[in-house]
Amino acid sequence: MLKDSDFFELLDNLYDGVYYVDQERKITFWNKAAEEITGFHRAEVLGTSCADNILCHVDASGHMLCSDGCPLFHTLRDGEKRETALFLHHKTGHRVPVHIRVSPIFNESGEISGAVEVFSDKSRDQEAYRQLEVIRKQNIIDPLMGIGNRRYAEKMFETHLYQLRTLDVPFAVAMIDLDGFKAINDCHGHNVGDQVLQMTARSLQNVLRAKDSIIRWGGDEIVLFLPGISTGGLKEVLERVRV
Repeated sequence: MLKDSDFFELLDNLYDGVYYVDQERKITFWNKAAEEITGFHRAEVLGTSCADNILCHVDASGHMLCSDGCPLFHTLRDGEKRETALFLHHKTGHRVPVHIRVSPIFNESGEISGAVEVFSDKSRDQEAYRQLEVIRKQNIIDPLMGIGNRRYAEKMFETHLYQLRTLDVPFAVAMIDLDGFKAINDCHGHNVGDQVLQMTARSLQNVLRAKDSIIRWGGDEIVLFLPGISTGGLKEVLERVRV
């Protein structure tokens, strides 16, 4: 028979992140993959509540789930299994796309005593990473942020204008400017500023669609090309970027 220690060792060797919560949503188990995917070590989260917004779960619309709409919370109440795709907040600041599966845990009396969430990092599944490998070879990528540069922006603009004129495929262009970035450089130095830019680029790569393009226009200015998007879809994507 499998002992508890053997069972937890097995969970620690999974590629998927796993954590347990009790009825009060206090985290009682956090495996090694959860540490790797989130950046939070076990000692930092055990005994804390997932309701404290540690992972800041956000859905595709940019809606914060930890305080309203948390799948784990609802499973603890009704005992139903749940499965969905969302984004969590990595300890270093960027967003990570994950697929989660939540199941209730029952005690010997058949009552719900807690829940388990299993989550998989979907970052590497995104087409954006393959797209970056292509542009990396064409000398049109910003070396610091790992996204397209102005030369790439020119190519994207020409491509999307052609598609608009010949195929009637609309596209949107959005510009992002990081609030307070100069103050970060002034107070903490350019090394920290570079880390903020890299974190921003990584978050954008994870929350945008695979067919979207991300360009560093200059300094902390970033341009997004979003093809084939509706007004409602644009609002949803930009809200997801904003949070």
